[in-house]
Amino acid sequence: MDERNLTECQQRIGYDFSNLDLLRQSLTHASASPTRLASNERLEFLGDAILGMVICAEIYRREPELLEGQMTKIKSWVVSRQTCAKVAGECGLAEMLYLGKGVTSAAELPSSVVSAALEAVIGAIYLDGGIEAAAKFIREKMDAAMEEAAACEHQRNYKSLLQQYAQHRWSAMPQYDVLDEKGPEHAKCFEIAVRLNGRQFPSAWGSSKKEAEQGAALAALRRLNVLDEAEDASEESSAESD
Repeated sequence: MDERNLTECQQRIGYDFSNLDLLRQSLTHASASPTRLASNERLEFLGDAILGMVICAEIYRREPELLEGQMTKIKSWVVSRQTCAKVAGECGLAEMLYLGKGVTSAAELPSSVVSAALEAVIGAIYLDGGIEAAAKFIREKMDAAMEEAAACEHQRNYKSLLQQYAQHRWSAMPQYDVLDEKGPEHAKCFEIAVRLNGRQFPSAWGSSKKEAEQGAALAALRRLNVLDEAEDASEESSAESD
């Protein structure tokens, strides 16, 4: 791999290496390496861990109202093979990879190979410039993916959607009232209704307060014509496919 390719790669990713050998190794596929230890596989392993840590920290900072399960969904989407391959493609890494003879062209590479290259580059940046350099690269390159994933998760969170609507429409916050409880202590069900802008909306039952609150928020959104039956069915189908 000549110096011109390495220079162009640094321009594409927006980071200048002190140790170009790290960049060279991050772009070397096992098919073009004399040994697997000299390929980008070890850097991929390191970069995968750093990517996950930085994304988790960013989600925690950006989304103070989300629960663990919701944050996990966002993280899974952002660090997925498909997302990493897309970001790698936007950086032009596929064209920069050093591939062995007989390996398919860059345009036809499997997403696993391209996404691995992104993780290897992250690992190389970490070793070259430290965690802050790696985190800066990740935040810049993965920002759009994080925004998209968070927007999808908020859209499936009926309480969040209702709160956003209420604040925009009336500068008010929904209130959730427990109307009834049934069942033994270990298996209670709850009936909850939303009060908003001086109005109480239809109640919903759930096997936990959280579930009942989501149902009550959904009932309010339907009554306010923010969501209709068809939209809600589409959202539930999307959530089940995650």
